[in-house]
Amino acid sequence: MADSTPTVITTSTKTGAPTVIADDVHVVYKVNGGSTKGKGSATSALSRIASRKATPGIREVHAVKGVSFVARKGEAIGLIGSNGSGKSTLLKAVAGLLPTAKGRIFTQGQPSLLGVNAALMNDLTGERNVTLGGLAMGMSREEVRDRYDDIVEFSGINEKGDFISLPMRTYSSGMGARLRFSIAAAKSHDVLLIDEALSTGDARFQRRSQERIEELRAEAGTVFLVSHSNGTIKQTCDRAIWLESGVLRMDGPAEEVVAAYEEYTKKK
Repeated sequence: MADSTPTVITTSTKTGAPTVIADDVHVVYKVNGGSTKGKGSATSALSRIASRKATPGIREVHAVKGVSFVARKGEAIGLIGSNGSGKSTLLKAVAGLLPTAKGRIFTQGQPSLLGVNAALMNDLTGERNVTLGGLAMGMSREEVRDRYDDIVEFSGINEKGDFISLPMRTYSSGMGARLRFSIAAAKSHDVLLIDEALSTGDARFQRRSQERIEELRAEAGTVFLVSHSNGTIKQTCDRAIWLESGVLRMDGPAEEVVAAYEEYTKKK
């Protein structure tokens, strides 16, 4: 079925200073795919060098295609779209973890990316990870000590036992995600990028997380949130960006963008 949904871009009504400017951003990365037969053969390697052919099984993915937007202080911006639409890739590019193939990203301050796969150390205890995570975000040891109890309490992982003293490999995925969010939310950020972290935990933790995001916005920060929950986007964000196949389809008030996206998915 042909897709005739128009691209709609609106100008933000926020008056805060810009924190992120994306100007015609393209992101291309390489992935392993296809047959790897003969890949490890010395003969095949020499043959490829002689013929200047690319390594077999490697293909390029054009994940983000010409995306432009301006984010401002005090905004909470939801990123929505189908699986593989480029949402997480765009967040990584804003965080500086992926280079742009074309276009530029300008940021005010240091963006902090929080995801369900954020790198904490599985063999270390939750307590040790709180310290390391806080230091990695730029907090001093004194600041980590001052905020330690609040981080553990916010995460809720000790409600059913002393899990904070156990290695993180013993945690459920939900417990790990809650601890990651609690560490990241312990300090203010110029730009906080959240990838699916609020999809874990019970309703009480999700409500507290949304309240904390409101506080972070009030502290003159900008929050980007990737979530497959349209309800979470509408409750947490005042603006949404809809990506589809790497293309920006709509940028505007969260309620309007989510409604357009839901109508689009019904027609697919």
